[in-house]
Amino acid sequence: MSASSNVKQSYTIPCSSIFRDAVLKLAEQRGVNAADLARSVMLIVPEKVIEDYQDPGDPPKGDRETIVLKSGPAEGRPWRRKPRLQLRLPPGFSVITVRKALKMAIDFDAGDVNMRVEKSDVLAAERAALEEARALKKRQAEPPVELLQSREELERLRQIVDNLAFDPLDRGVTTYNEALHVMGFAPNARPDIRAVRAKYRVLAAIHHPDSNYGSHQRMTQLNAAMDILRKHVL
Repeated sequence: MSASSNVKQSYTIPCSSIFRDAVLKLAEQRGVNAADLARSVMLIVPEKVIEDYQDPGDPPKGDRETIVLKSGPAEGRPWRRKPRLQLRLPPGFSVITVRKALKMAIDFDAGDVNMRVEKSDVLAAERAALEEARALKKRQAEPPVELLQSREELERLRQIVDNLAFDPLDRGVTTYNEALHVMGFAPNARPDIRAVRAKYRVLAAIHHPDSNYGSHQRMTQLNAAMDILRKHVL
């Protein structure tokens, strides 16, 4: 769910009074409101990272705040309730996700956590494949006899690749089993993410169009297979 949606709903976030006060203090220091803090974190931090983050939890037993009721039959009477934060955010978030995002905002400000920016595995592997292709071209600038031997070796490697490489699928890669086929795994295999990444790096270096024995069609289907397997592996 996008945190930039124009549609908003009210969220009641139960939390300890200490946590509530820390959130409100940080928001005041930054000249924003509590919803802005949560929204900022959810815009830049992957959802899986937020879900795995520590939840500050509900208020402990006995942690209560006193408010004066402003309407209804009991108007004007004091009422003790659990501490909470009221935020307006796009619909679709869970209370726990919002609370974790606020905790992350506090920890970011305190310097207790850092964020590292990295490119995706697919982009990094493609860059590695491109560098390998350039290195192969550079190695071709050799004396005539060695160059001839290198060309013969490259042609032999090209023939081996053509014999061993997967046949591009007519309709492209659309299913998990098709992705396994393209990546060279056995049917119904369940490789983990490390095995998938390792296999992709090897195959990307071979099939990248800039290599001496690359294939644009195979590289396209390899990327599609990688995208599918990344959604299914641990």
